[in-house]
Amino acid sequence: MTRAGRARYGFPRSARLTRASEFRQVKSEGKSFTGKHLVLGVLPSSVSQEVRVGIITSRRVGPAVTRNQVRRRLREIFRLNQFRFTRGLWMVIIARVSAASATYEQLQREVMRLAERACVLTAT
Repeated sequence: MTRAGRARYGFPRSARLTRASEFRQVKSEGKSFTGKHLVLGVLPSSVSQEVRVGIITSRRVGPAVTRNQVRRRLREIFRLNQFRFTRGLWMVIIARVSAASATYEQLQREVMRLAERACVLTAT
């Protein structure tokens, strides 16, 4: 795959929510949708035209190894599906305790189901 091809499907820093103020803004002004393994917070952004995501895995999810595994899975799910989300959107994905025992496929189904409930998927 060419370098340009990789960049298109990458997960650059610009596609992430990194500041605590951004997370707070999604929580206070956005809407949240709850599932078995995840909570999805969504906020249409007036600042940016690209989709940005933040992932929260608290210590309740498990030890560091488990939290990092859940975080990597969620990042990969977003990376592969980022072009299916509507533009100009901030999303926060919060992993619940049960996310630690969920498979990649279960997490992917849950993310897409919650995104569909939030009406943030583009019509393809």
